[in-house]
Amino acid sequence: MQDFSEVNTPCYICEEEFLENNLKLLEYVQKQSGAKVILALKGFAMWSTFPLVSQYLKGCTSSGLHEALLAREEFCKFNPHAEVHTYSPAFKDEDIDEIAKISDHIVFNSPNQLFKFKERVKEINPHAELSLRINPEVSSSPKDIYNPCGIYSRLGTTLENFDEKVLEYVDGLNFHALCEQNVDALEEVLIAFEEKFSKYFTGLKYINFGGGHHITRKGYDVEKLIQIIKDFRAKYNVDVYLEPGEAVGWETGFLIASVLDIFKNGINVAILDTSAEAHMPDTLAMPYRAAVRNSGEAGEKKYTYRFGGNTCLAGDIMGDYSFDEPLKIGDKVIFEDQIHYTFVKNTTFNGIKLPSLAIYRKNGTLDVVKEFGYKDYKNKLS
Repeated sequence: MQDFSEVNTPCYICEEEFLENNLKLLEYVQKQSGAKVILALKGFAMWSTFPLVSQYLKGCTSSGLHEALLAREEFCKFNPHAEVHTYSPAFKDEDIDEIAKISDHIVFNSPNQLFKFKERVKEINPHAELSLRINPEVSSSPKDIYNPCGIYSRLGTTLENFDEKVLEYVDGLNFHALCEQNVDALEEVLIAFEEKFSKYFTGLKYINFGGGHHITRKGYDVEKLIQIIKDFRAKYNVDVYLEPGEAVGWETGFLIASVLDIFKNGINVAILDTSAEAHMPDTLAMPYRAAVRNSGEAGEKKYTYRFGGNTCLAGDIMGDYSFDEPLKIGDKVIFEDQIHYTFVKNTTFNGIKLPSLAIYRKNGTLDVVKEFGYKDYKNKLS
């Protein structure tokens, strides 16, 4: 691996070889199962990689107008046949016309939204396919914050609120119930989904299984997923979509930071030029402890440090890490697996600089594709 000691930090670095390995596995799932895999931009939207991603995946799923525009402008540029799917918990009147123009599939969250916009969408884009998001009311999501099927969920239509009149207008049904889970969780959801809604499948073109499938994670039962999809397609004569985001970017790169200061306050504290709050938000929201290269748990190795971010938030803490050798000011620290759900969610809180975006190419070169500065902070404000 290249020596990253001279990299200007902070910087997210996506490793092209690892990204392509994930894409090849997802392509294998497509070919063996007959499903269509589309990229969920909410989890991975590094559009500088789209020349590669578009060679393998069938399109993008977006969560509103801006993601749909990115899909249309930057993904379809390299794959003119790519599909753009757009979903929102509620569409705004001022957005729906443009969404209709650029989307191949529009997914409504409730019958109310479908009935409100169906005619307008079809007038603008007669070829747009319409779908309704379903809440099967079953999920084993590990955290409530990521559970779309939890009690009182605002995401999707339950059986109690399903209106059979929608069947006159929809081409498909969608559900999204998983979060970083194996195929057994999908099996559980499918049982409930079929029990409640299969009577409405006749005449549909497709069923979208949503995201949260941890397909590229070590130990995921890929062959079982393929068989489940094949069986479902044969049973109901429908196409199947999958919408991975995290699985595309899973373990494809890291965030590299520098040590700015070291001091002691009951424990050795190292201040870095990055931030959990601003640059790794999922580590606080999920929460989880990001892995750091060549480190151990607190006390496992000789020298332990608490890593703190360079903002004024007291809780901007990455965690406690130990090392064989003492850290020095200027040392580089590498947080592993920081390509998904990081730069799509990061902020300029406190005016902190956004990390640069780079791609470590298969030929061994480092391509810094985007750098940020003061204007990016200022232009968010007025």
